[in-house]
Amino acid sequence: MKLNLKNPLVFFDLETTGISISTDRIVEISYLKIFLNGREETKTRRLNPQMHIPEQAIAIHGITDEDVKDCPTFKEIAKSLAIQIEGCDLAGFNSNRFDIPLLAEEFLRAGISIDLSKRKFVDVQTIYHKMEPRNLIAAYKHYCGKDLTQAHSAEADARATYEVLMAQLDNYPELENDIDKLAAFSSFTNNVDFAGRMIYNDKGEEVINFGKYKGKLVKDVLNRDPGYYSWIMQGEFTLDTKQKLTEIRLRMI
Repeated sequence: MKLNLKNPLVFFDLETTGISISTDRIVEISYLKIFLNGREETKTRRLNPQMHIPEQAIAIHGITDEDVKDCPTFKEIAKSLAIQIEGCDLAGFNSNRFDIPLLAEEFLRAGISIDLSKRKFVDVQTIYHKMEPRNLIAAYKHYCGKDLTQAHSAEADARATYEVLMAQLDNYPELENDIDKLAAFSSFTNNVDFAGRMIYNDKGEEVINFGKYKGKLVKDVLNRDPGYYSWIMQGEFTLDTKQKLTEIRLRMI
């Protein structure tokens, strides 16, 4: 089977210093780019996160401070990476909740303007969890009949994710080979920001998606509690969340 693409599709995976979107950094990024004609392009880069890689993270991916001390920073490769994924849709495993928000955060920190909101996101983990709840290693075994021997190697994980999606399309006739529809099926919520702190309701209005104001319209919260905006801006929220909240606030002026 060949993927039915409207745009090139980039399967990517990140290895990081931890699981915090707002404070952790990328130490390795690998992508598998599928072009409209079926041609494939793979690239892997290790990055200096400019912070200590905690032992808990090293235990997962095996990348140490010594391994990346002479590698470029994300900021140094950000412009070329943005060019490489420009006009592409994105796919990954748990990518909607982690990889895409963290990638967007790194671009913002690097001062690179890239509008990922115009792209379609296919999260293979979400499809898997809706069909057969488990993880990537189990998904690879279940769908592809093979053992993922290099799990937590970004390149191996990106390749495995691509193979799992192809197998999912073979296994589930109800899944349409259409990136727009796969992206819609991959999404649990219609996020305003990548971290999902704000979502759109069925009327297309922005709604708070966490904390004491969960379910309340963002504009109503900003009107009722003027200090809420400052609390978000000064807190450990992602730059993307702060940017989207600022855009809403400016619309209200």
